Amino acid sequence: MMPAARDDVVSAVAGAAIALDDERTGYDEVLARTRSARIVLIGEASHGTHEFQAERAAITRRLIEEQDFSAVAVEGDWADAARVDAFVRGRGDDANPAAALEGFKRFPTWMWRNADVVTFLAWLRHHNDSRRADARTGFYGLDLYSLFTSIEAVIAYLDTVDPQAARRARDRYACFDHFAEDTQTYGSAPAGIAESCEPDVVAQLVELRRRAVEYASRDGQAAGDECFHAEQHARLALNAERYYRAMFRGRDMSWNLRDTHRADTLDSLIGHLRSRGRSGKIVVWAHNSHLGDARATEMSVRGEINLGQLVRERYPGESVSIGFTTFDGTVTAASEWDAPAEHKDVRPAMRGSVEEVMHRTGLERFLLRLDDPRVSALQAPLLERAIGVIYLPQTERMSHYFHARLASQFDLLIHVDRTHALEPLEPLEPLEPSASWLRVEPPEPYPSTL
Repeated sequence: MMPAARDDVVSAVAGAAIALDDERTGYDEVLARTRSARIVLIGEASHGTHEFQAERAAITRRLIEEQDFSAVAVEGDWADAARVDAFVRGRGDDANPAAALEGFKRFPTWMWRNADVVTFLAWLRHHNDSRRADARTGFYGLDLYSLFTSIEAVIAYLDTVDPQAARRARDRYACFDHFAEDTQTYGSAPAGIAESCEPDVVAQLVELRRRAVEYASRDGQAAGDECFHAEQHARLALNAERYYRAMFRGRDMSWNLRDTHRADTLDSLIGHLRSRGRSGKIVVWAHNSHLGDARATEMSVRGEINLGQLVRERYPGESVSIGFTTFDGTVTAASEWDAPAEHKDVRPAMRGSVEEVMHRTGLERFLLRLDDPRVSALQAPLLERAIGVIYLPQTERMSHYFHARLASQFDLLIHVDRTHALEPLEPLEPLEPSASWLRVEPPEPYPSTL
């Protein structure tokens, strides 16, 4: 661990840095690295930063246009993303991207309902409009929070294809009726009550899988897509049931359940796309903490795995992971769960951190190939910052830093030295008549010690 960024390490990073002066030239190196990849994982060091979302959208556009990537899969719920998928592929009723994103209603809404995502979805719809219906790029969610929405989706699908099966599904899912669609109430209920739902959701998934070929073959490709979505909803209901029981009863396995579900969903999506004659190549958007290999971080000490690790294990040599860092700036984040979004100042990175090393190069925006021998020092554990939907600058070392071996965590790194808060679609109620949507916290002095 380096107490401060050593001059020789900083010089080595500066020498290996590839300037991102413009989108075309700078990303040629990324595209060269992803040419043989089946999965490209593009992270973010916070959920509320404009530059991270804009940069990964720019990379994704080129992957779709030049390397035939057939889907974008995001750190969002399957049901919410399905409405966006319908819009970008010209199937839904929404008139514009902002309307298509209205399904993302759970905290934090700004994570997907923001100006950068709208810009990307408008581009994707325009791109898809010029292609055959069976060659359009989709948009999918990998997460499992929508337990009750997915139950409703399974029943609604079966109502149209097999009313008797729909009645059986209602009987099975009725186990959840005692909890008024409240996942916290379900997850924290006494074990003898809540655990009885697991056999029911397992039985429903097994039946739907057994009948899937019959259902999917009735009306061609559209029926096959609908059946695939229904099966994913049934799988989500099973995994969400397990996740909420683990989370609300204080079990450490909830993180692992969530990222394993994401990896399994990614596997299913790849198989489905390939069965439809597509490349099955997918771009994944999620936080660095989910996409950087957990084995290179403190997570592994705690027995935690993540999506990045699972992708490397399941698709050896067929994935590329891209992380992001920043030194300072502003970020959209909350101060506690379910609290309003605020415009927060991001403190200058701590001494001895990855971000300080990048900052001391004096370069504003650059790419690093982490297999470059010149940056071998980045194999040593360094502090790395992660800001999620909550940012607590007063306890930053404890709340937002962990140790990681950067060169093993990612394949590529993009550093943007000063970044800015993203713009949510829904302005907050102003604090004063003259205030903007942003709730600005007063600047605080950066402590010399933590």
